[in-house]
Amino acid sequence: MQPAYLRIADDLRRQIVDGRLAPGDRVPSRHQLARQYDVSDRVAVEAVRLLISEGHVESRSGSGTYVRRRPAVRRLTRSWYREARGRAGSPFRADMEAQGRAGTWRSSSQSDTAPPAVAERLNIAEGDPVMRTRYVFLADEEPVMLSTSWEPLELTRGTSVMLPEEGPHAGAGVVARMRAIGHEIGMANEVITARSITAAEAEELDEPVGSIVMVIHRTYATAERPVETADIIVPVDRYELSYVIPVE
Repeated sequence: MQPAYLRIADDLRRQIVDGRLAPGDRVPSRHQLARQYDVSDRVAVEAVRLLISEGHVESRSGSGTYVRRRPAVRRLTRSWYREARGRAGSPFRADMEAQGRAGTWRSSSQSDTAPPAVAERLNIAEGDPVMRTRYVFLADEEPVMLSTSWEPLELTRGTSVMLPEEGPHAGAGVVARMRAIGHEIGMANEVITARSITAAEAEELDEPVGSIVMVIHRTYATAERPVETADIIVPVDRYELSYVIPVE
């Protein structure tokens, strides 16, 4: 049998999702919930705490608990056609420009060894040297997305693109950078999953702990081999994904 606090949280969550409790509305107090659901105050508090951890509601000291106001959902376009046409620059920056926003990012790169999952996606041996780059993507200086990418150093070591965000091809995007050293990308594969946000991600994205994020496992490949793979972290309450897929 479902615990009482989960039953209460489910009911309140449904009211929030279908709009009966709108952003900014005050959630019934623990005493009101206890009477309504015939439970103790402690059970009512547990239900509200769960909704707070999920990011549905927020507690205001001395005032009560309110349905959290969420940012407007914006669209991220995953367009292989755009990149295959060889357009220079970052796809993220192009998306933000289309929305009238300034797309920028912070990054840091360092050499590393490939963990098992990354090695499998890059078709290299576990422990092989890679260049790992961490990104925080910003729109109008607001953090909106995270990414960690890995590139085999056997391909890029000693070249002008070894450090993705330094040198003559900094910020050009993976397709253009790899083309600059003779590797023509012909395929992009993306696998999308969802999970709870980690504490570190929540801090970087200014999201509540317990929020849900989409995780895009993206891999670029030439006809011969994968050349880059990345984990892209997208908060579900800020962005929806739109795919543009050419039909031959």
